[in-house]
Amino acid sequence: MKTVIDIRSQSFKRYFANTSWLMGHRVLSMVVALFVGVYVARYLGPERFGLLSYAMSFVGLFTALATLGLDGIMVRELVKTPVRRDELLGTAFRLKAGGAILMWIGIAAAIPFTHNDTQTNILIAIIAFGVIFQAFNVIDFNYQAEVKSKYVVYTQLVQLVVSSITKLVFVWISAPLVWFACVFLFDGVVHAVGLTTMYLKNTGRIWYWKWQWETAKELLRDSWPLILSGMVISIYMKIDQVMIKEMLGAEQVGHYAAAVRLSEAWYFVPIVVTGSLFPAIINAKKVSEELYYQRLQKLYSLMIWVALAIALPMTFLSDWVIRLLYGEVYEDSAGVLMVHVWSLIPVVFGVVLGRFYIVENLNIDNLARNVTGAIINVILNIFMISWYGIIGAAFSSLISYFYISVIYALIRKHSRRNFRCMLRSIIFSK
Repeated sequence: MKTVIDIRSQSFKRYFANTSWLMGHRVLSMVVALFVGVYVARYLGPERFGLLSYAMSFVGLFTALATLGLDGIMVRELVKTPVRRDELLGTAFRLKAGGAILMWIGIAAAIPFTHNDTQTNILIAIIAFGVIFQAFNVIDFNYQAEVKSKYVVYTQLVQLVVSSITKLVFVWISAPLVWFACVFLFDGVVHAVGLTTMYLKNTGRIWYWKWQWETAKELLRDSWPLILSGMVISIYMKIDQVMIKEMLGAEQVGHYAAAVRLSEAWYFVPIVVTGSLFPAIINAKKVSEELYYQRLQKLYSLMIWVALAIALPMTFLSDWVIRLLYGEVYEDSAGVLMVHVWSLIPVVFGVVLGRFYIVENLNIDNLARNVTGAIINVILNIFMISWYGIIGAAFSSLISYFYISVIYALIRKHSRRNFRCMLRSIIFSK
């Protein structure tokens, strides 16, 4: 049965407008962040830029404790029972605030096992403090569920402008490295204030939010596998830079981070599109299984076209792109970019597959694939970084991403139909 999309329907217009807002903001953010980030990287140089990137990656290993795996679950619950909004938002806000405390405990316990100096630990502490304000992201979940992401975009645009200007001023006045870490803390404050203002103006009252023990137990019962899954995702997304710092030094982290930022800058595409269409996929499942998988197939097909359109030209232009943006001092980054940009293909598949697991409530399966992927990545990094340096780390990431997104979908019965969707999208079959 072929699905006909009515572009004149109110439903289509809502989802199209929502996706357009998100995509427009992400494209603008990517362009601005790219040029501002390049300007900052040129000013700091590979070693100091490597230290800043390492501090961000180190904190990133523990941010899953702050999010508590609630992101997708909150959107699902708000779509299913919008009348519980104040109860869900109030409970999730307090849970995420408590999660930030757990994150701090985890960071404090891990630091003694590193070779960090005092300056590096200060950078980590400042960036970690900014994560506390992510508790206000529950407002974002509400707007995702209501397909009204334009309100979040308004806030993010203000944050983008303030953050970019601050970084440029810091470069202009030759500010010390620690000031650039403070920008991440400032970003968190601006974003939290902006979301709160939008919610109070357009939606409701924060003081109506309420805590419910039963709701907390319900959310945590579904989210605990996602908490662990988020932790292992953080490991295979961030551990490469942490291991490079420990094995090769901060300067090599700078070269690696410069390339990876160009590659990962495109990850917003599957995240935005999938996040915006998530409510439509949930609703399709209520109609029929066939419609549900038809929409998943269309999403997979769209994602592979986008990934190939980015990866192919970046492969052949990596040397030129690195020299143009970062200068000759970052020339070691070109080889990393050439390899790492192909991780976009398994990443786009993985984002859609992850949403599938949430819809199907297969959180244990999701946890298992991420745990095995993280183990594979760490083992590969131990050997590949030793043998091939930072390019080895890029290959390790590519292989582990491919495993969790494609191979795992094949070997597990519940997700095998997703593997067939991936395969059809690759061979451009409908």
